Amino acid sequence: MIRIGRYDLLVGQSGGNAGLWKYLSAAVAGIGVLWWAAIGSQVSFGELMKGVPWISDFLGRMLPPNWEFMAKLVNPAIETFQIALWGTLLAIFLAVPVCFLAARNISPNLVVFHLMRQVLNIARGINEIILALIFVAAVGLGPFPGVLALALHGAGMLGKFFAESIEDIDQGPIEALRSTGAGPIQIIIFGVIPQVVTSWIAVILYRFETNLRQATVLGMVGAGGIGFELVGSMKLFQYQDTATCILVIVVMVMTADYVSSKLRAWIQQGAR
Repeated sequence: MIRIGRYDLLVGQSGGNAGLWKYLSAAVAGIGVLWWAAIGSQVSFGELMKGVPWISDFLGRMLPPNWEFMAKLVNPAIETFQIALWGTLLAIFLAVPVCFLAARNISPNLVVFHLMRQVLNIARGINEIILALIFVAAVGLGPFPGVLALALHGAGMLGKFFAESIEDIDQGPIEALRSTGAGPIQIIIFGVIPQVVTSWIAVILYRFETNLRQATVLGMVGAGGIGFELVGSMKLFQYQDTATCILVIVVMVMTADYVSSKLRAWIQQGAR
């Protein structure tokens, strides 16, 4: 019995050592990957330290902000909000029909499921700036290309979240509706949507907040909004105007974050 116990103890120690070596090997492999990525991306903290004086000089030229320029940013800021709003709205209209086909438990067959998942992957796989450049070439300069870019990319993101939330629903109501002979539309309206509507609204609010951030950048490629003024001021070396643009963007993003967080909390409390 003692020998068996010792044998068991040795086996336990051996298994513990094996587990330790496994974690050590994973840690070494992870460090190797990070080192390889640092070499490829030319990460150099020494070069960063050399650039600190230039960064300080640039920031010094931005101060103080040109508060008189603020009046010129009212319309671009409103336009940025409008781009984000309509980009989010169109993304919802594009994502909702696709998400039901991209959910494994609702999709009619695996072919449709995988096809719709790849459509969503392609839509969200292309960056908004690239989409904005394409739409600027297609429909011209202005806020509309920004709306289209946010709508297409947002449809891919929202469609993925919508489909995943559908896959996590309780299948009981779905099976009950099917047993009564309900059709696909009835199953979606009475069995699926009541279970996912709260999480969908929360995701939509978060997506609008993200679109507001992105809309401030799309103006850099001619897609309207405050980003157009930001780039223009930098090209003209009017760095104090640039600082004013950045401050307006920060205030807009912080306000959107605060309002959306309050709305999400209110929705989640109402769902309990």
